[in-house]
Amino acid sequence: MSVKLTFRQVGDVTVIDVAGRITLGEGSSALREALRDLVGKGQKKILLNLGEVTYIDSSGIGELVSGFTTVTNSGGQLKLLNLNKRVKDLLQITKLYTVFDVHDDEAGAIRSFA
Repeated sequence: MSVKLTFRQVGDVTVIDVAGRITLGEGSSALREALRDLVGKGQKKILLNLGEVTYIDSSGIGELVSGFTTVTNSGGQLKLLNLNKRVKDLLQITKLYTVFDVHDDEAGAIRSFA
């Protein structure tokens, strides 16, 4: 299964529920396009819910970093929610855990944008 993105609004925060695999090809390009599209529409507060992500490879990590840079450079914020153990370990190994604002609780993550 490739990646599936579901969008929802919680106040002024856009939540993207990500399910499946973020890998080289379709998975990472879908995420890239979604983030660029939101930034283009002026969405500045984006929360990526990665709770249903089963696998992420190095190109997927690259897309997270690229998306973070795109959103930040446009004056927005990109935060991560519900990382599973594998993704959390990957971010810690690559020292990216300190770059991203990571949350375990959606309500808390939404409040953190204020």
